[in-house]
Amino acid sequence: MISGESIVALSSGRLPAGVAVIRISGSQTRFVVETIAGAAVKDRSAVLRRLRARDGTVLDNGLVVFFPGPASFTGEDVAEFHVHGGRAVVARMLEVITGFDGVRHAEPGEFTRRAFLNGKVDLVETEALADLINAETEAQRRFAVQNALGAQSELYLGWRRRLIQARAMIEAEIDFADEDDVPGSVSDTVWSDVRTMIGEIDRHIAGFRAAEIIRDGFEVVILGAPNAGKSSLFNALARRDAAIVTDEPGTTRDLLEVVLDLQGVRVRLVDTAGLRDAPGKVEAIGIEKARAKAHGADLLLLLQDVADPRPTGSLPTGGASLRVGTKLDLLASHPASDAAGNYDLVISVKAGTGVEALLAEIGRRAAEATGSAGDILPSRLRHVELLGETNRHLLRATDSLAVGQELRAEELRLAADRLGRIVGAIDVEDMLDVIFSQFCIGK
Repeated sequence: MISGESIVALSSGRLPAGVAVIRISGSQTRFVVETIAGAAVKDRSAVLRRLRARDGTVLDNGLVVFFPGPASFTGEDVAEFHVHGGRAVVARMLEVITGFDGVRHAEPGEFTRRAFLNGKVDLVETEALADLINAETEAQRRFAVQNALGAQSELYLGWRRRLIQARAMIEAEIDFADEDDVPGSVSDTVWSDVRTMIGEIDRHIAGFRAAEIIRDGFEVVILGAPNAGKSSLFNALARRDAAIVTDEPGTTRDLLEVVLDLQGVRVRLVDTAGLRDAPGKVEAIGIEKARAKAHGADLLLLLQDVADPRPTGSLPTGGASLRVGTKLDLLASHPASDAAGNYDLVISVKAGTGVEALLAEIGRRAAEATGSAGDILPSRLRHVELLGETNRHLLRATDSLAVGQELRAEELRLAADRLGRIVGAIDVEDMLDVIFSQFCIGK
């Protein structure tokens, strides 16, 4: 499909830069290229040309690549101008290109929108492209590439095909029970497969938490009494002075956060106010924030000064945690307080002891929380919601033994519709294609 208007935009990074890539898509693309480049260029080949405005003024020397539709990213004629990345050069190029009739500046995401409308990518792949652009860690990149290549879409479309097949078989049994070409008593096989699919979808939905961790980060919250060494550890793990460190209790009164990349996984490390009884008014607010933050954390680091252990009051239970003994360097002067065996790890930020081991353990747990590298996970909340609706329809279909096959088949249709909405592939005709391709009805 060729749109009436052509669009153009800078498709590379922030200026100034060594090279800037200006992309144009639409029916005017070929004319723009031949006018600015002075002649036609060979399809899908980078050609060095002197680029000129229509009045003959030289704009720049650069590469030109032309991709004829529909074999292009958007499905339309697409071209790229690779020019020097100066602000003035790019501004003048865009000014000249938008000066052609029928060419305008692209809106945010409009190239990808055209790719979707022209059937080059589905909705899940579109979302994956956005994730790939925003990827900051190796885990995010792998996850986005897997989905951009269609792994997630194929899973949902595979389930949808099975439901279309199941509905076709049920409706064939209902409508053509007297035909020799239609196998009888298919219901048991159909409903057994549907029940299997319900379990598959439930397990897939359960992977959403791992997907959230890949995208948003594995949250680690540091808790402990005042002066337990929380801010010192926070700075050591962040490898910079992100938090104020003093001997005065209650220095940290708000939540401080830094983002780390551990073993390719985004990790959000949060420093909190020291937990103690009878704090001041402002400090009490910080303590309340600390306890609230701890309830949603993926991992708690429960810090205690091994030389001067202090109570922290009630701590969140049930979540993953590590008991960390701090200030190990002080044990020599406090032999009676040698209780290192009571902790999962003991560290000394001052001496640099145990910090790397703690960092490695956090990274190991974060990587473990993201699942195996090849796992296909739901990447958006809307996927989870539509998958949940899918299973509700399937459960109604399998539990409706007292109702007719027609109503149960309708539940299968609604379930397949929800799966189709995830990828944007809704086609009411494909169920009929299955029926007439597998049975010689009306021969």
